[in-house]
Amino acid sequence: MKRRLVVGLVFILAVGLCGGLIWFNFFRDKMITQFFANMQQPAQTVSAAKVEAKTWTPSIGAIGTAKAANGVELAFETAGIVSEIKFKANQNVRQGEVLVQLDDRVERADIQDVQANVKTAESAFERAKTLSARGYGTEANLDQASALLAAARSRLARLQATIEQKALEAPFSGVIGIPRIDVGQYLQPGTVIASFQDLSSMKVDFTVPEQRASEIKLGQEIRVGMTEADLPFKGRVTGKDPRVDPATRLVSVQALIEDNKNGAILPGQFLHVEVILPEQPNVMTLPQTAVITSLYGDYVYTIEQEERAGQQVQVVKQVFVKTGRRRGGALEIVSGLNSGQQVVASGQNKLQAGSTVKIDNTIDVTKLDTSKLASGQ
Repeated sequence: MKRRLVVGLVFILAVGLCGGLIWFNFFRDKMITQFFANMQQPAQTVSAAKVEAKTWTPSIGAIGTAKAANGVELAFETAGIVSEIKFKANQNVRQGEVLVQLDDRVERADIQDVQANVKTAESAFERAKTLSARGYGTEANLDQASALLAAARSRLARLQATIEQKALEAPFSGVIGIPRIDVGQYLQPGTVIASFQDLSSMKVDFTVPEQRASEIKLGQEIRVGMTEADLPFKGRVTGKDPRVDPATRLVSVQALIEDNKNGAILPGQFLHVEVILPEQPNVMTLPQTAVITSLYGDYVYTIEQEERAGQQVQVVKQVFVKTGRRRGGALEIVSGLNSGQQVVASGQNKLQAGSTVKIDNTIDVTKLDTSKLASGQ
C-alpha cells in the first residue's frame, strides 16, 4: 500500500514538473515576443535641412576648349637660312620685335644696284620732263622715261619687301614658346618657328544642345574653371553659330575671358563652362544629399513631431517628390513638399518610415561609425 502511494506521488510530481517546464517555456517565449514588440528603436543621428524658397540662378553646363584671343604658329613666308634666333622659350615679346633673322646679305647687296638704277631713272625722267616742257622732247620719250622710273622703283620696293620678310617680327604682344629651329637651318616657306600666344585674354569654344540654343544670347555671362566645382573665371558670350550641326545636334558657341589671371588658362585646355541664365524667384530647393533615388521614384524623409509613450519624439516619414534642375549642391523640388518642412539631409542609410531620429547639424553623419549609429550614440 505504501509502495503504491509513493509511486503515485512520484508520478504526480513528475507530471507537475513537466507541466511547469512546458508552461514556463510558453510564458518565456510570450514575454520575449512582447518585449521585442514593444521595444523602441534608438533614435538615429541625422543632419537636417529645411525646404526653402530661394532665388534660383539657372545655368547651362557645357565642356569647352580654351584658345588665345590672339594666337598663331609663327612661320616664314619666304625661304632662307637662319642667321640669328633672337628669343628664348617663354619670353614675353612686344609687338614689332624681331624674333628670327634669315640671311639677307645677297638682297642687301642687290639693293644698292637697284637704288642706283632708281636714281638713274629719276634723272632720265627729269631730263625728259624738262625737254618736253621746252618743246624739244616728245611725249613718247617722256612716257618711256616715266615707265622706266616706275619699273625701277617697283624693283626696289620688291627687294625691300623681301628683306623685310627675312626678319620675322612679333605680330602682337604675347608669350613665345619653344623654338623649333636652329641657327644655320634652311627653312622652306611655311616652316613653323614657334607657338606665339597672347595669354592676357582667352576665347572658349563650347557647344550646347539644340533644344537650349535659343537661351544663349550675345553678352551673356559665363563662368569657367578647370573643375565643375570651382569656376573662378568670368566671361561673356561673343558669338553663336546660326546653324545646328546635323551630325551632333549641337550648336557652337564662343565666349571671351578678358582677364586670364596670371595666365592660369592655357590654349587648348579642357574647361568646364556654365552659362548663367536669368534669375528665377521663389524656387524651392534642398541639398542634393537629401533626395534618395529608387526604382519607384525620388523620395525624402520628412521629420515630424509625434507622441510616443507620453513623450514627444521626432519621427521620419517617407515622402515622394518630383525633382527639377540641379546647380552646385542644390536641387529644385517641383512638387511633394512645402516651404519650411524639415527633411533628413544625410544619414538616411539607417532609416525607414517611422524611425525616430535626433538632429545634429554640427557633424557630418556620413562619416560616423555605423555601430554608433545602430546604438543611437
